[in-house]
Amino acid sequence: MKKAGLALLGLGLLLPNVAGAQTINAQEGFYIGAGGGAAWFIGSNSNTQTWTGWSVGGKAGYDFVGPRVELEAGYGQIPTSANIPGTAINGKVGQLSVMANLLYDFMPTSVITPYIGAGAGVAFVDSNSSLGSTQFAYQGMVGVAYNVSEQLRFLIEGRYVGTTNPSVNTPFGNVSFQNNNILALAGVTYKFNAPPAAPPPPPPVVAPPSFMVFFDWDRSNLSA
Repeated sequence: MKKAGLALLGLGLLLPNVAGAQTINAQEGFYIGAGGGAAWFIGSNSNTQTWTGWSVGGKAGYDFVGPRVELEAGYGQIPTSANIPGTAINGKVGQLSVMANLLYDFMPTSVITPYIGAGAGVAFVDSNSSLGSTQFAYQGMVGVAYNVSEQLRFLIEGRYVGTTNPSVNTPFGNVSFQNNNILALAGVTYKFNAPPAAPPPPPPVVAPPSFMVFFDWDRSNLSA
């Protein structure tokens, strides 16, 4: 958890440095992405011991140059030992999630772009005692993206991910536990920009002006 806090603090310290960044020609378009990183389990209402786990995922979305919407799927595992009255979780807690996210890029035309976002969806939480517990899932995120080009982007991101309380079977019945996670991620996205707008029509051709010449009576010569 201390490492997670330091990672998020470092992420925040990067945000003030974006003012002098160079600019890019940002355009709307669909994008795809993938990423992964470290995960930590927090917030159990039991005597819990955890270790650093992992999380990976992929996403597809649309960039409106500022606002973004995306659909994301991810899976992660965290080694966990939790003493819950009547049972124990020894081994891991795994989570498969599918979420819809809404994000906002600050300074979307900058090479370095900070962003925030939130999402909601469904998570399938499993442990050695409970397999496939379906829960409502939600998350918040803050990150910084480095735009290599108008299409290619690398990012680092911190997330808080939570679900409604899963339950495990015990001799005394089902016992629920809190399932909250902190993630520190790195990833990449590629945007398929919208086709460029058609060039403006050429200006209309202007016909040359016509002239009338008057001659003196019974003469055909011109003089300056």
